[in-house]
Amino acid sequence: MSDTANQPEFGRRREAAKPIVPKTANEALRPEMGTPPPRRSRASRSQFVIFLNFVMSAIFLVTIGAGLLVYFGKGEFEGPGPSTTGDVVMIRPNTGVREIAAQLERTGLISDARIFALGVRAYGADSELKAGEYEVRPRASMHDIMELLKSGRSVLYSLTIPEGLTVEQAFQRIAEHEALVGDMPADMPPEGSLVADTQRFTRGTQRKDLIERMIAAQSRLVESIWARRVEGLPLKDINEFVTLASIVEKETGQAEERSRVAAVFINRLNKGMRLQSDPTIIYGLFGGKGKPADRPIYRSDIDKPTPYNTYTINGLPPGPIASPGRASLEAVANPSKTNDFYFVADGTGGHVFAATLAEHNENVSRWREIERKRREAAAATEVSAPAVAD
Repeated sequence: MSDTANQPEFGRRREAAKPIVPKTANEALRPEMGTPPPRRSRASRSQFVIFLNFVMSAIFLVTIGAGLLVYFGKGEFEGPGPSTTGDVVMIRPNTGVREIAAQLERTGLISDARIFALGVRAYGADSELKAGEYEVRPRASMHDIMELLKSGRSVLYSLTIPEGLTVEQAFQRIAEHEALVGDMPADMPPEGSLVADTQRFTRGTQRKDLIERMIAAQSRLVESIWARRVEGLPLKDINEFVTLASIVEKETGQAEERSRVAAVFINRLNKGMRLQSDPTIIYGLFGGKGKPADRPIYRSDIDKPTPYNTYTINGLPPGPIASPGRASLEAVANPSKTNDFYFVADGTGGHVFAATLAEHNENVSRWREIERKRREAAAATEVSAPAVAD
């Protein structure tokens, strides 16, 4: 074998025979160089790619944040409200969503005005919230309040005008009601033209509007009953119809008596007798203000002539003496068929009726005896009452 062929083997033997050089402690602890990282491509170092990565990251974070806000906002919007007692809130006309939200927050009905405003807009209800006065129940959520304001179910107030009140007395009640606004009409409508009923309205209703509504309601009521009257009534027109109904209204508060009381006056008119109704004396003396509670009717009052005193005039007075209710109007339009011409109090709140004067006088005597015994009992009570020391 030639020397050339043996050379690689010789070289290996020389390397193997190379002496080992010992390392110092520092060199032994020094980390050896690892494999270098691959070189970044030009595309990865591009500014556009860096920006695109930033945008995607930002979009992701914003989406997550928005989702969390919607989740917690929806929970707050639909969760129970902070008020444990509820409250009444007045929303004025032309009030915007932000103003409504701020008002609700001030009154403690919602916890955050911003969430309420955003929630209303999210439901597309910006333009659906209605003005009015609303009663918000305890723990009502923002969603509940939004639905309430959308519904327009405002708090309703009531004003009752009882049967038998005069227009002047009704006007006083209307003027004093604190939920109504605006001035009263300069002139009062005719007596008997206001419906005797309970009116319901929202706060802020104009007094004039309520009065017009009452006049229209009474007109419809009177015309409908007048159209269904029996034939042969001794009444010239609808004014006399309302006038007689107002007298019946003032004569009795007993529902079962009205048609019979109406029959007495109808029978008297047919026979040409005077009506002799005490309430007409009172109206002739005191007008729409009414008789003071402590003022009795004197004999001189009965004899005092006024246009309304049916003891001194023939037929009906010139107009109604109060506002008749439906029952009295129905009684006059369809009176009982009786031969009665008289009635007097029976001592129990009702009346006893008579067809003849003799029978009536007996009834009057019994009534006067009842009155006498009542006076004696009242006097005895006063005498037996113990004295009160000063």
